[in-house]
Amino acid sequence: MRKKIAGIVLGLLVVCAIATGIYFYQNDETQAEEYTGAPTIFIHGYKGTENSFGHMLDRFENTYQWGNKGFIYYVTENGDIVDYNLNNGRYAPMFVQIVLEDNRASFEESTEWIAAVLLHLKENYRVEEVNLVGHSMGGILAVKYTMEYVRNDYPSVNKLVAIGSPFDGIYNERYFEIHQDAAAEDLKPDSHAINILQQNMFPADVDVYSIASTGDAVAVPESVKALRSMIPEQNFKETIIDDPQLTHSALHESMQIDKLIHSFLWQD
Repeated sequence: MRKKIAGIVLGLLVVCAIATGIYFYQNDETQAEEYTGAPTIFIHGYKGTENSFGHMLDRFENTYQWGNKGFIYYVTENGDIVDYNLNNGRYAPMFVQIVLEDNRASFEESTEWIAAVLLHLKENYRVEEVNLVGHSMGGILAVKYTMEYVRNDYPSVNKLVAIGSPFDGIYNERYFEIHQDAAAEDLKPDSHAINILQQNMFPADVDVYSIASTGDAVAVPESVKALRSMIPEQNFKETIIDDPQLTHSALHESMQIDKLIHSFLWQD
């Protein structure tokens, strides 16, 4: 009887040892797959919403399987931050979407809110470095953040993509007959906000990619090209897509632009 009990105990010990080994092996495998690169932050433009980058991020995650949408940050018009962690334990390049409730605020105020979100990522999730992708005014805000915040204990910027961003302002005067708010004032050519942006110094170690279209009547190529004089030549890349059908709002719905972004951020 004792021998039988001893055999059962020995058997249980062997099973436990095997189970423990499998657990640590699987744990090691999971840790090995963990992505340690910089998360990529997506910033919508003037009057933008969650839908502005929603379809692009859905394609990134589900169509191409380039990574997962890890966080959505909502910033209220009072500057309060509400974060939704969507990671669900997955390990992949992390996409973070910022949505500003007041999507017509000035460059200055909007950039402060973006900086607050990035500081929250650093303090709560140990994010030290990010990539930035901005559409329209979002690209301007990404550049402004990189110029003004990265030297003050905020997350640094590795790479930056501006999509249809009018760095010399919006040239169409009729645009401002319809749009009259703080952001619209800043988007006027030769505005105080545009002048400050063009006079600031851009860090020499950040790679920048500007994407635009000849079909964009809001951020026309001439205005987009103003970014050339703001970025060190060796760190700057630009693509102007010759397509009269590729309008301003269609830029973040283009699979061609998806692939340009992917190549620049994760393949170059």
